[in-house]
Formats: sequence, structure tokens, C-alpha cells
Amino acid sequence: MLLKQSAISLAADIRAKKVTSRAVVEAHIAQVKCVNPRLNALVHNRFIDALREADAADQLIANTTDLASLPPLLGVPCTIKDTFEFTGMPQVVGMVSRKDVYGQQDSYAVTALRRAGAIPLGVTNTPELAMWYETYNRVYGRSKNAYDRGRITGGSSGGEGAIVGAGASPFGLGSDVAGSIRMPAFFNGVFGHKGSPLLINNDGHFPSAHGQTLNYLSAGPLCRCAEDLEPLVRILAGENSHRLQSVKDVDISKLRVITIAPERGPKATFDILDAQQRAVDALVNKGAQHVTIDLPLIDDAFMIWSSILSDSSTPEHSFTSMLFGEHHIKHPIRALAGMAFKGKKSPHTLPLLMLTLLEQFPNLASGQRQRFVDMGKQLKQQLNAILGDDGVLVMPTFPEVAPRHGAPIFKPFDFVDCAIVNAMELPSTAVPMGLNAGGIPTGIQVIANQNNDHLTIASALVLEKAVGGWVPPWQSWLAEMPEPISVSAENVAKTVKKTLTRNRKKYAVESK
Repeated sequence: MLLKQSAISLAADIRAKKVTSRAVVEAHIAQVKCVNPRLNALVHNRFIDALREADAADQLIANTTDLASLPPLLGVPCTIKDTFEFTGMPQVVGMVSRKDVYGQQDSYAVTALRRAGAIPLGVTNTPELAMWYETYNRVYGRSKNAYDRGRITGGSSGGEGAIVGAGASPFGLGSDVAGSIRMPAFFNGVFGHKGSPLLINNDGHFPSAHGQTLNYLSAGPLCRCAEDLEPLVRILAGENSHRLQSVKDVDISKLRVITIAPERGPKATFDILDAQQRAVDALVNKGAQHVTIDLPLIDDAFMIWSSILSDSSTPEHSFTSMLFGEHHIKHPIRALAGMAFKGKKSPHTLPLLMLTLLEQFPNLASGQRQRFVDMGKQLKQQLNAILGDDGVLVMPTFPEVAPRHGAPIFKPFDFVDCAIVNAMELPSTAVPMGLNAGGIPTGIQVIANQNNDHLTIASALVLEKAVGGWVPPWQSWLAEMPEPISVSAENVAKTVKKTLTRNRKKYAVESK
């Protein structure tokens, strides 16, 4: 079934002429058209160009005798988070002030994927300024979870998480400064990887990072199959791909699997603690050694993360400056007051205005900021010593499964289990661990020392085999498409199109 295959297996089948790129691209376009009216994940498509590129890929394969020389992702569809500049496509990032901004060239990461033969289907939704863990903005509206439309997709790569989780894209390009790849991957039941600092070039990403903050922002993949993680990270890393050690050489039996005890940070629910324990058990069953450690500094993770980011950035590159043109506390206060007391309709969302206000706090108490920066240095030393080159830390991605829409505003700091990993400059892979009793994805993140990305990816591969990995949401709200995709590749597009025709009123396709 094409909508279940990994990107790598699809590429292999296309090269072997078992299926055409056009059939694969058509199948995923049909799935986008079916699910996107419900999810609002893909906000601008390029279906006509994608089909043209698919035909070109098929022609190239037909005319090539040395198939091994072809690009590794030739003919495989994907999606792109709209924070990445992409020629001719919007780069709105959820901001009313950018609703007419279109890419003039391809960002580094988009260039890497297209050079590898991938065929982007379009760009996906983000929160305003890509700075919140629910994907909602005043330009495109709210994106919805692939398993339950009443729940959030996560952010800021929320559109990517939803479209990949719904089986409509084999993989997507995301970015992560505080969990923006890993939380959407977790909430939508797929894999996601935040790499080591500067492993993947951030050029062409908005918001941009500067100076030390470049170490905290990471582009990376979200994908439905763990076997795609290593090749996608290598492709995206480009000239830095040598920094990613071979995943196949990892001996799980020689790993130390580390958990934090007693529990620190946001209190996790049973679903998350159960997922964590099952992940540890699966790795231990492969011979790994389980070790528990206590990290009291994790209790101050939010202040450490926010203080480190504040200490590393300049006023002209702050969120406040990007929204209002000036870094001053008066701007978020006036905007919030206007919304609360004057009923003014703001072009900005409430969560982002609150974040710009919170952004000011470390600057108002520079002494306190330095104290938390120093605590962060201490925590980093502790983690480096604990992890070494043979340790992986298994911990929650988020303290609960995907919350209901609007709930994050009441728990604004629950993303810190991810954010602290960015501040510590460590690689991390989000790994799905099946569905809970309500049919909602659970999962964990696996963290390693800097430049040990291969350990977290190898762990993801083992956990996928042990637990099953991504669980397609056909059985829930996609019940109208109960495994409608025939195993015969040639019938894929026809089958899905018939489903759409039969339900065209229900699945009215938005043309954007």
C-alpha cells in the first residue's frame, strides 16, 4: 500500500519500475485532497508542478541504464513547512504582515531535498511566527490532529505532523527550536528528528537564527517510517553528512538506556509513563543496560531554556522586534490591553503576544537571567558526563497525549521537556509508541550526546520493530477510506478518486 510505505522503499520501487512516480504522487495528492479539508494542514499546493516533475522522473528512469546513479529520493513526494523559503511558494509563517511574501529561491534544506529527487506537494501550516505549540494563525486558521480533529497538531511544524500522520505525505521538512519537530511528530504518531547543532544548514529559514542561537535551531525530517530517518538526515546535512555516524553499526546491547528518577519537570500522565517504560523495556530486551539518574536542575528547565535563548539573542532579532519592529515591552502590553479591554481585533494571536511579554522577563532581571544561564551550563556538563558516547536518555516528549484545541494557553510551559534539549544542544528523535485506549498517539523522545544522532535513530528503529511504529488513522475518522488503497499500485489513484467522487460534498476540496 503506497500510503504506508517509507520514502526509501517508494524510491526503490520507482527506480525498479514496479510503480511509476506519477502513480505514487497521484495517490498522495488524492489523500491530501481527501483529508486536508478536515485537517487544514497543507495551506498551498503545487499539484500540477508535482505531477509534471513525476512524469519527468519516470522519463529519466526510462532513459537511464545505470539506475544506481539516480538521486536517492527520485520521484518521491513530500511536504515542506512554510518557514522554509521555496521558490514561488508562500513563506507566510502565520503572520498577517507576511501574507503576500513568496519565496524567491529555495532554502538550503529544500534545495537538498529537491536535488535528491524529492517532489514537494506544497507547504504546510504553522503557528504565528512559528512560536507556539498549537498551530493556529490569523492567515490560514487552525490545523487539526490526524487522529482526532478536536485535538492540536502541535507546533510549530504542526501542518507537517498532521499531513504525514494522515498518510498523505511520506515525509515532511520541519524545524525545531523548542520541540517544533518532536511535538508535532509525537501528537500525530510519526517519527521526527532534531539534529545536533549545525548538522543541517538553516539558511533560508524564517524566523532566522543568529550567532549562538544557530545552535538551538535545527531543520529536520518528520516521517512515517523509522528507516527514512538516517537517509533523510544525511541528505539534509549535505556537506556535513560525514558528521552522522553509521546507524547500522550501532550495537544496542552496548547502550546504556537512561531515565530520570524521581520524575522531574511537568508531571506526565499514565499514557506517557507507560510509553516510556515500554520503550526502556524494548531496548533492555535487546541487551541494553537500564540506568536511572536524578537531574534536579530539570525542574528549572523553562527558565534555563528562556534565559539561554535570551542571553544568546540580540534585541533586533527578538520575537517582539519581528512582530512590532522594536524590542520594547510596551508593544505586547498595548496589544494585549487592546484585545482585553477595548475589544480590538488584533492581527496577532494571544499565545504569541503572551510569549513576547514573557520574552521580556529575563531582560528585566539580568541578574536572575545569568543565574539560570549558569545553571544551564551546569546541567549541560552533567548531561554530557552522563550520556558519554554510549548513552541514550529516554524521556517524555510532552507530559500528555495531544491536548484539546485551546488547552495549551492554560499550560504554556508544558513544552519544556523538548525545549531544554535544544538549550543543551543535543540531538533527539521523537518515537511513536502506539495508540492509547482512546486511539490517540503516545510516544517518547530518545536523546544522545552531541554528534551521536546515530544512537537515537538506531533506538528508533529498534522501537519501531518492537512496538509497531506509526499506526495509520484509517480506523478512526478516516473510516470512510477503510484501507481503500489497493495493493496494486496501478489502481491506487483510481480507487481514491472514486472515494472522493462518491463523497464529494463531504470532502469538498479547498482550492488555495
